[in-house]
Amino acid sequence: MRPESVRPPIGRVEVVMPAHDEERHIEHALHALQAAAQALAERRPAAAVGITVVLDHCTDGSADIAARIAAADQRFRVIHQTFRNAGASRAAGVAAALGRTRRGLENPGPESPCLESTWLASTDADSRVPENWLWRQLELADAGWDVVLGSVEPDPRGMDPEVLRTWRVRHPADERHPHVYGANLGVRASAYRLAGGFPEIPSSEDRVLVGRLRRRGFAVLATDTTRVVTSGRTSARAPHGFGAYLRTLGAEAPAESVAVAPG
Repeated sequence: MRPESVRPPIGRVEVVMPAHDEERHIEHALHALQAAAQALAERRPAAAVGITVVLDHCTDGSADIAARIAAADQRFRVIHQTFRNAGASRAAGVAAALGRTRRGLENPGPESPCLESTWLASTDADSRVPENWLWRQLELADAGWDVVLGSVEPDPRGMDPEVLRTWRVRHPADERHPHVYGANLGVRASAYRLAGGFPEIPSSEDRVLVGRLRRRGFAVLATDTTRVVTSGRTSARAPHGFGAYLRTLGAEAPAESVAVAPG
């Protein structure tokens, strides 16, 4: 069902991307964000874009890569934290992007009306967003949606083919899919604030936030039109995150292969 109420047009987009030791992926992730920001600028030149990279306890070359790209592109800001916690990293990134403290997010101030026209987009440092990622989210926001849940596709490079096959069987490329991914999530800033923001938990912070948004009655749309390619690694960064889920699929894949083999 399409939302009935009319929302103000989006004039500002803030992208938040946490990173923990992602030197293998972060440069590709940041270049993909640059391409998405450029595509948005070509379609909607009046929309301002900011990209906040949250380097969370990075001990590899991630900081150097992010600093180099940020030095050449004023849309980027880089902040350093030591949470080792995905939810805390995302929450801190949003707070920095909006120029507000977490307490400020929970207590609306006189500047709160501008949050109605601000869009927050979340992705990960091991992921590559498509060029249409931002402008498509803003199209949906202008149509009245408060939350856009995008889809993801594991990067097949270096991935076990049976795990990828199992993934695709369980996650068909459908509109109105039932999934929530922090690597591909957009939300109106005012809705984010009223729902309490990302909880500061090690994993599932994206699903908790979306659950809160749904309970508050915000208009939530799931779509496959902004699919993000994300790492297919099975070494989990979060205890119950995407890598851990892929590892579970890997353990199940041989049994499923036997079960569906022709007799």
